[in-house]
This record gives sequence, structure tokens and C-alpha cells, in this order.
Amino acid sequence: MSTIEKSIHQLDYQSAVNRVAKIVNRTPLQLNRSLSAKFQAQVYLKREDLQVVRSYKLRGAYNMISSLPEAQLQKGVVCASAGNHAQGFAYSCRKLGIRGTVFMPVITPNQKVNQTKMFGEDQVEVRMVGDTYDDCAVAAKKFTDERGMTYIPPFDDYRIIEGQATVAVEILEQNPHIDYLFVPVGGGGLASGTGSYFKTYSPNTRIIGLEPEGAPSLLAAFKAGKPVTLDNIESFVDGASVKRTGDLTYPICKEVLDDLHLVPEGKVCSTILKLYNEDAIVVEPAGALSIAGLDDFAKEIKSKTVVCIVSGSNNDIDRMQEIKERSLQYEGLKHYFLIRFAQRPGALKEFVNHVLGPTDDITRFEYIQKHNKETGPALVGIELKSRRDYDALMSNLRRVNIHYTELKKDDDMFGYAV
Repeated sequence: MSTIEKSIHQLDYQSAVNRVAKIVNRTPLQLNRSLSAKFQAQVYLKREDLQVVRSYKLRGAYNMISSLPEAQLQKGVVCASAGNHAQGFAYSCRKLGIRGTVFMPVITPNQKVNQTKMFGEDQVEVRMVGDTYDDCAVAAKKFTDERGMTYIPPFDDYRIIEGQATVAVEILEQNPHIDYLFVPVGGGGLASGTGSYFKTYSPNTRIIGLEPEGAPSLLAAFKAGKPVTLDNIESFVDGASVKRTGDLTYPICKEVLDDLHLVPEGKVCSTILKLYNEDAIVVEPAGALSIAGLDDFAKEIKSKTVVCIVSGSNNDIDRMQEIKERSLQYEGLKHYFLIRFAQRPGALKEFVNHVLGPTDDITRFEYIQKHNKETGPALVGIELKSRRDYDALMSNLRRVNIHYTELKKDDDMFGYAV
């Protein structure tokens, strides 16, 4: 038996099912008609966004905590998280009547802090420590060791993995004939849990992992042949953005995933808006990953039965403007320029009349002040109705001889000005 087979052999799926059945919702597996029509396939959504704490994370947290010996439970448990794991942990502590401490970064949105406190009630203490998750996790583990408590990791423990695998158990009970499973990947707990269960009980199903383009920690591990720590990541898809994949989850994912695909953050945003507008489904960025990846597999999944795991819906309403902005930029409908207008009357009117198309819209306009307080170039944001209008806009800028600099998302100036 290989090392990976031994790892998977350690996963006790049925015991996990028995434990979590006491508190989790058996979430629906819903046929999505619009996606099915678009891809000419049977596309089902596993709605973990409808879970008790609005994400699958409850499964792993409860499975691990409830399996601890009574002596350990009496000393209390600790976790570090800025989101869904903290809420699943808190809910588990309340249900089991044990003391829990949650470490959250100082920058965590109030909505997530309040949700964690709500789910934990008087069983959970929340401590705000550090500017990043990594700083927070270091403090949490030190606190755990000093008090002889038990640390509950977000993904890198076999009991967490087997808890997340209960999602797969439900899927195959709801529909035993699945051709493709699309699963979001962060630290790898959900992917290794669901992937290992499918490879055991539905070996012909192709498992596709979807990672955020700006946080490709599992892909980096695949390339290096071991988990590596990324220097910098894009944290927008916060539920799936980690600098380092798990030491336990990595070899399982490497064995069970048939493909690992990166999804641009802008594509995730477009998917969030589409799900809301067309199906009234509210998802968080990580929850949209699996659906956002379908376009790149359109030919492959035609006429197949497909399941996308919608992993969660803990989305702060305050982020919607940023989500729309990222979507517009990804779709080629929003562009930013630094424009030096001629210092004469009518220059701005000329720009509007001779550069902008009939459906182009200025959505942002502000002059950038120089250090000597003189007026510098103007930052101009332009929204288009169609991606095809971009060429006409650029042609007009050149024809009218406007002095401009287009700001690209990867430029340092974009981050500074926009």
C-alpha cells in the first residue's frame, strides 16, 4: 500500500457522517437550468451556501472537535481564522458546550467578527491579533501551547479532511452518476476530502480543482513537488487564498485531482453577479470558484453530468462595489487613464464630444494634485457598454491627439491612483 493510500485509508468517512449528521444541514443538490442550457450538460450545484453557518467549514470543525477525548475538551480548543472556519468552530463549541478561543486578524471585517460571536455565544472568546492571518495563527498556536489546549486547524488534519468529505457522501447519495466534480481549492481540505471519497466510491468521476489565480499555493506545490510558502498572494478570494497548502492535504490532492485550474479574480466577480442576477443565489468569492471555472471546460463537459460545489455565502454587502468594479475590468468594460488636458477653455468638452462614444460613460474624474499644489493630470474612469467599443475609444484618443497614459491593473501606478 502506497503512502497516499495509507493516508486515504486513515479517513473514516462513516464515523464523520454519523458525527456531523447531528448538526449539519443535508444541503440540496440542485439542477441549475441556466448553466445546464449554457453548457449543454446537466449542471448541478451542491448548495453548501445553505449550510447552518453558510459554508461547509462546519463539517470539518465539528468532526474534529467532537472526536477529541473528554480530557482535551475540558481544557478548551483554539482556532485562527478570518472567516468561515471561525464560524464553524464557534458553532461547534456552542453545540458541544466547550470553551473556545478564536484568534482573528485585526483587519477582519466587523460582519465576520459579529457572526462568529453570534454563533459561539458565551462559549467563545474572540481575540483580535495581528495584521495578517499568518501573524494571527502564530499567536493562536503560542496561546494553545501555553495553556495546554487543542488547536483546530482550518484544513490540515485528517479529521478536518474526513469531515469535509461528508459533502461528497451526500452528493453521491443524491446522484450516484457524476461525470465531473468541480471543487474550490484553498488549503485543500475540501478538495482532498471530497476527492478521496469520489476516487474510492466513484472512480470514473473526473475531479477538477479550482484555485484563485492570485493565490496558487497548491499549483506551486505541484510544481515544486512539495508544499511551498508563497511570498505574496492576492487575498480577494479570502475563503480560498492561502500562502501555503497543507502538508497532509497536498499529497492527497496530488493523487485525487485530475486537473487543477486557476481562475482569475475578475472572472469570480462576474460569476458572483451573474448568480445573483439570474438565480438570486448569493455567494462569496470562494463559493463562486467552481462555477467560474466551467467556461474553460465547456467542450469537455458537454452532455455530461456535472456537480459544482458552492462552498459558502458569507459575503459582506460592503464588498459589492469592489466586486462590480473587478468584474467590469475583467470583462473589458472599465478602463482608467491619466489624461493631460490642454490648459484652454473647451478642452474637456472636446474630450466628451470627440473621444467618447455614444454609450461610453465617465464614471470617475478627478485631478491629481502635484506636490507643489499645481494641478496635474486627471484620473478618468470610463465604462463601456461593450468590449468592442474599446478600439474606437483608443482610436479617438489618438485622432484628437489627447496626451494620455492608460493604467493597467498590474502597474504600480494603477494601485496608487485607482
